Amino acid sequence: MQGKLIVFEGVEGCGKTTQIQRSYTWLLHSPLFAALQANEVVNQLVVTREPGGTALGQTVRQWLLNPTVQSPLHDRAELLLFAADRAQHVEELLKPQLASGGLILCDRYTDSTVAYQGYGRRLNLDLIDQLNQVATNGLESDLTIWLDLDVAVGLNRTKRRGAADRMEAIDLSFHQRVQHGFTELARAHPHRIVRVDASLSEAEVSQQIQSILEQWLTRWYPPLSLTS
Repeated sequence: MQGKLIVFEGVEGCGKTTQIQRSYTWLLHSPLFAALQANEVVNQLVVTREPGGTALGQTVRQWLLNPTVQSPLHDRAELLLFAADRAQHVEELLKPQLASGGLILCDRYTDSTVAYQGYGRRLNLDLIDQLNQVATNGLESDLTIWLDLDVAVGLNRTKRRGAADRMEAIDLSFHQRVQHGFTELARAHPHRIVRVDASLSEAEVSQQIQSILEQWLTRWYPPLSLTS
């Protein structure tokens, strides 16, 4: 039994959290997932996030996103904290779940570090690649769903939610560089990154994602002849 790691990525306010929850609910009640379980290919559906997918990660998340922290967090320290959270997440949750046949929906993973700390913070991309390798021990996403949205639209959405976290509060040019990073990543890794137009309605975005998940699940598990 071998699970799959499905990651949701995008700029602030792109709708990742909402779409992960919608995808979870849809999958849980779909004939696709029922067939996977019946054939003992996948045994459970897991939702997690970075940072914060473990007990240690919850503490790291507070350090990284809390806007009221007194001392400014240096860019390299920020990068290393994300890497520490990821290393713990991979070993404590992701690898054991995948080995036991879990289908994982993860809010952010390695591409976020490249986009935010590499393109956004302008840290060395080769260094980030090395750190990601160390933190993941080579574990890549099987599928990354990129919710592509104009950064100004996304930031306006976050403002309607209330107080901004530390990342959301950074200037617009930073977020534009992050978006450019995601664009470059999608161009470089078409074998695993699939773009979704996140400017559409919540229901329309969900439909796009459901179609992608159906395609990839039937590609991964063709002997089951899964139908939706």
